[in-house]
Amino acid sequence: MEKPDTELTPGAPELLTSRLRLRGWRRRDLEPFAAINADPVVMEHFVDVQTADESNRFVTQRIAADFAARGFGTWAVDRLDTGEFVGMVGLLSQTYPAPFTPCVEVGWRLAAAQWGQGFATEAAQRSITFGFEAGGLTDIVSTTAVVNARSQAVMVRLGMTRDPTEDFDHPKVPTGHRVERHVLYRMSRRRWRELAS
Repeated sequence: MEKPDTELTPGAPELLTSRLRLRGWRRRDLEPFAAINADPVVMEHFVDVQTADESNRFVTQRIAADFAARGFGTWAVDRLDTGEFVGMVGLLSQTYPAPFTPCVEVGWRLAAAQWGQGFATEAAQRSITFGFEAGGLTDIVSTTAVVNARSQAVMVRLGMTRDPTEDFDHPKVPTGHRVERHVLYRMSRRRWRELAS
C-alpha cells in the first residue's frame, strides 16, 4: 500500500515566493485537488467539472509526464503562513492542434476560497521566471475562454499581451459550446527581461 505522502513528481524543483511554496506533487494532494476540480465555481469556464479519477489522472499522468520530460511543470502550491494546499500553478506543455502549438503555457487553478488575494499572479510570475531562467524557454503563452475575465486579468497583470487576431476555437471544446472561443496571451523572454529591468 502506498503511503499518503508518496511523491508523484520526484525531483520537481521547489520554488518560493513571499507567500507561497511551489513544490512537487504528493499523493496527499490528490483528494483536495479533486475537490477543486469538482467545484462548479472553479470550473465555470471549462466544459465540465472533473471526476476524482479524471483529476487524479491529470496529476499522475499529464503533470507528472511534464516534470519527467522537462524538469519543470505545473506545481502544487501551498500557503507559507498556514501550510494549506491551495491548488496548482505552473508551466504545462500543450500539443493540441492550433497555430501556436506545440508550446508551454502558464496556467493556474486555485480553490475558490483562495481567490482575490493575488496568489495566482504571484505564483505565475515565479513560474514564468523559472521558465525563462532555468527552463530555457523563449516564449510562454496563456489561454482561456473569452468569457473568463478573471483569468485574463491575471494575464494582463503578468505583463502578457494579446493579439485579438490570434483568438481561436479550442479544439478540445465541443463546437458551439459557450467556452469554445479562446484568447491567447503571450510573453517572450525579451519582454520578460524588459519588465524585470
